[in-house]
Amino acid sequence: MSSFNVTRRLALTALAATIGFAAPTLAGGHQKLESIHFLIPGGAGGGWDGTARGTGEALTKSGLVGKASFENMSGGGGGKAIGYLIENAESQHGTLMVNSTPIVIRSLTGVFPQNFRDLTLIAGTIGDYAALVVGKDSDISSLDDFMAAYKKDPSSMAVGGGSAPGSMDHLVPAMIVEAGGADPLDLKYVAYDAGGKAMAGLLAGETAVLSTGFSEAVELAAAGEVKIIAVTAPERLADFPDVPTVVEQGVDATFVNWRGFFAAPGLPAEKVDAYQAALEDMYETAEWEDVRKRNGWVNIYNEGHDFRTFLEGQEKVIGDLMKKLGFL
Repeated sequence: MSSFNVTRRLALTALAATIGFAAPTLAGGHQKLESIHFLIPGGAGGGWDGTARGTGEALTKSGLVGKASFENMSGGGGGKAIGYLIENAESQHGTLMVNSTPIVIRSLTGVFPQNFRDLTLIAGTIGDYAALVVGKDSDISSLDDFMAAYKKDPSSMAVGGGSAPGSMDHLVPAMIVEAGGADPLDLKYVAYDAGGKAMAGLLAGETAVLSTGFSEAVELAAAGEVKIIAVTAPERLADFPDVPTVVEQGVDATFVNWRGFFAAPGLPAEKVDAYQAALEDMYETAEWEDVRKRNGWVNIYNEGHDFRTFLEGQEKVIGDLMKKLGFL
């Protein structure tokens, strides 16, 4: 462990009594927090929900956190939860809100007036590739099948997603369609409130294809209920080697959706440090590896200034792409 991390652990131990965290330091230098309340800006079954609950599971089972609670707060494309966290900042010091690429996209499109700069940035924690999914009995079995059907009649290829029009689940298939030589503005996109409802729409035949996070589809795919026809990773995932990539099917498009955690504005620095330390230590636990592998996530870790720099870079790249595709 670096001298910086040793110093930080000692400082956190000394501060534990004053910030309301449990005092004992666990094996491996882990500093235990009494609790974390996870605020989830969308409904059950989506990527935010799975990330928050998976993170809470790993933190509590590994002993890094005493207990975790969860609250789903849908509305406004995620804006309701962000507004709630800002407006009630002083009473939300025990809360972490999960979010991802949509916090950038929806700020750019004006879905809500706030952006990531209005919150306390804790850390980016995982990457989740996007996937195109079809029902188990669909005639579409590959990206080639999808592109051929789309070019013949775009309206016959309704694509569902668990986010608003012009957002990430819309942006990803538009990128793929454009890279495949078709017009992304012809895409018939059907928006649902979170990934769980979007998956239900696919299974009910309301849409022909689902654009979603890879982790949201793997369980049903393993059960034979759906087929994942493409993942947006640059190469096949080691944990899921049978799923083909978009690139290997002749379309030059890749995408990874980060997910991470934010806190209320004005959160005291010692609490920021404690949350970041717990999340960083989580990567070293077997409990986290079980959650990560089960969901097909990629480990990333950006905290503080690095997280802000990453988000500002993504804001520019996505903004330029959305203008090119006609979403802005």
